[in-house]
Amino acid sequence: MLCVRSGGSKQFPADFKDSVVCITGAAGELIGALARAFAARGAALALIDRRQGRLAARFEELADSERVLFVEDIDLTQEEDVRKAVAAILDCFERMNVLVDAAGGYRAGAAVHETDLDLWDGMLALNARTVLLMSRAVVPHMLQQGSGKIVNIGARSGLQGVRCAGAYSAAKAAVLRLTESLAAELRGTGINVNAILPGTMNTQANRQAMPDARQGRWVKLEAVDDVVLFLASEQARAMHGAAVPVYGRAQESGPLAATM
Repeated sequence: MLCVRSGGSKQFPADFKDSVVCITGAAGELIGALARAFAARGAALALIDRRQGRLAARFEELADSERVLFVEDIDLTQEEDVRKAVAAILDCFERMNVLVDAAGGYRAGAAVHETDLDLWDGMLALNARTVLLMSRAVVPHMLQQGSGKIVNIGARSGLQGVRCAGAYSAAKAAVLRLTESLAAELRGTGINVNAILPGTMNTQANRQAMPDARQGRWVKLEAVDDVVLFLASEQARAMHGAAVPVYGRAQESGPLAATM
């Protein structure tokens, strides 16, 4: 783990200037743009990733900022690692105002009756268990401070199963149910919990996986960023338990609903 501090910070627009924003799965393609969007609006960033060194390489221009914390070598499916990460963030910044649960992953290829149990357990752990463990670690601190925003990254296929991706669909459906339950439990506390449902995103991984698809209809990463920024802002203070679709234009059919 690295808490990076340096000289005075650059002045940015005031949108998130008093906010500490924690983003999980921060070295992913989607989150690179999102983290920079928060930073450009003045947020202090706590970025969590599983592998050592990936964050510094991906966010080289932010690495010398006193308002950036890299929390690495963290397995978010393990409770002790989650506790360690949240403790490091609170030690560095003393609060957490926004949590973006973006850690996740996609694997498919087998019918439900042929699904390997390791694949099933892996998809539930990577996509849903991570949300549960981060919620258990972060919500008590948000309750103490009397405010907070949680944005979970779901997927369109969490609403409807698709062929040969049952484990992934079930895991993303669990993310939505956790979002709704948390929102119901935390209503009136000053904490908002919502989710977004991206369609197929225009990422390098998806372009390589589906080179013949109509990629011009896919969701641009900046469009996803805009919705997350809104849900993390005070403008979304009346939204609780929403699952916001971010499908782009007419959606290309296919199993890859939200590869990050």
